[in-house]
Amino acid sequence: MKRKTVLISTRNSGKLEEFKSILSSAYDEILSPADFADFPEIEETGSSFMENALIKAAAASEFLGTDALADDSGLEVFALGGRPGIYSARYAGPGASDAENNEKLLAELEGEENRRARFVCCVALALSDGARKFFEGQCRGRILRRARGKGGFGYDPVFYVPEHGKTMAELSPEVKNAISHRAAACAKLLSYLSGR
Repeated sequence: MKRKTVLISTRNSGKLEEFKSILSSAYDEILSPADFADFPEIEETGSSFMENALIKAAAASEFLGTDALADDSGLEVFALGGRPGIYSARYAGPGASDAENNEKLLAELEGEENRRARFVCCVALALSDGARKFFEGQCRGRILRRARGKGGFGYDPVFYVPEHGKTMAELSPEVKNAISHRAAACAKLLSYLSGR
């Protein structure tokens, strides 16, 4: 049975579209901060994907009094000790563009043979009854030496998925939404919701 409303606590339009596609079977109405002129700015002050996701989800649930969810996700590169990690969106500095973040990453990996990496996603669900749940997913691949593809966002153009022979940015939205770290976490979320 569908639940009525969920507020997705993200201002990232690409991420929001992925969530809408994945969660349309579970909720009648999917809202975002863009639907509210007075939605507060939420600072990500946590030290992990889980903490940041919960901060955003709990604040959004409190704001609207309904179910809310948020994810914190990022890229972990093995040769860089897991960086950029929770700083993925601002790796090249506050307000950095996707292209600038990718340029910094490729520069740091110059000459590095170990290109293994993974996208990690933690989704926090804050239910209107006060319950809090977490769902994690990951997608493994490697970092190319130059960007390829026009789709997706973030590090998608440099993240190569060996099983598909393409970068995330070269995959169709349907394929990406089936194999991504966000899709893996949301599959666990959907399974949980279907059992409630």
